[in-house]
Amino acid sequence: MAEKLYREAVVDAIDEEMARDENVFLLGEDIGFFGGPFATTKGLFDKYGPKRLMDTPISETAIVGAALGCALTGLRPIAELMFIDFTGVCMDQIANQVAKARYMSGGQVTVPMVIRTQGGAGRSFAAQHSQSLEAWFMHVPGLKVVLPSTPADAKGLMKSAIREDCPVMFIEHKQLFVNKGEVPEGEYLTPIGVADIKREGTDVSLISYSRMVLRCLEAADILAEKGIQAEVVDLRTIDPLDMDTLLGSVAKTNKAVIVYEGYKNCGVGAEVAARLANEGFDLLDAPVKRVAGLDSPIPFNQQLEKAVIPEVSEIVRHTLKLFK
Repeated sequence: MAEKLYREAVVDAIDEEMARDENVFLLGEDIGFFGGPFATTKGLFDKYGPKRLMDTPISETAIVGAALGCALTGLRPIAELMFIDFTGVCMDQIANQVAKARYMSGGQVTVPMVIRTQGGAGRSFAAQHSQSLEAWFMHVPGLKVVLPSTPADAKGLMKSAIREDCPVMFIEHKQLFVNKGEVPEGEYLTPIGVADIKREGTDVSLISYSRMVLRCLEAADILAEKGIQAEVVDLRTIDPLDMDTLLGSVAKTNKAVIVYEGYKNCGVGAEVAARLANEGFDLLDAPVKRVAGLDSPIPFNQQLEKAVIPEVSEIVRHTLKLFK
């Protein structure tokens, strides 16, 4: 397997799917000649040209609306939104049109489209460009929501998302783009809706997704030095949620800590905790803990930004409380 940057793995996935299926195309701001604001479409414009990498005006509503129309007529668009924060501009399109078209047509049409965007903090982009809003889309029936943490999963899940006949929110973390990892070459798909055990353990389940998976792995190393073997579960997809893997992990460890960067109030962790309590209450020896971002706008100041996002030390501290 070759070692790739996260963003290179996603570009490879899109490239392979564009070569495989001429109906796949991209539209968004600065994705063509410029190669994307985070170099996330680099090289594709030279290969496929302006008809398949379409630079659009600065209008998220137009981007998503055009992609929906194309999907309804048989194409497979990837609509790129520069920041997840900007999905608020086109939420009517996403929640009331994209997510509901198949249902409201009685299944007469499919909506094979990917809405690709990035979220998360860590680069001092401040309150309007740094949020983790994936819980918004988890709440909308008709959407699948994917958040890969590794280059390999980024490639495999993107290829699966493009081949889906229903809309997929594909959310990448801006701090993961330059992370390296081994990526299988050629035809490689990761199934949507299947979690992954990134580290085996017996004493506590650290459940997470996206960038926080990496922090959970760091926390697991520290906990191991203290005699606690933590299992790290990467959700990868938050809708549909793989409860079989989660319950299997908690059946082994009998304890769960859910770690996520989004706001704690009504966040992804709240749903996971509720379902663990509902479906796995007898498996738990302690209350489910949530380690999440503070319910605060993301500050511009680097130190303040750092303070509102879960750190490795915070994950360790909350996990240790379960053993007192």
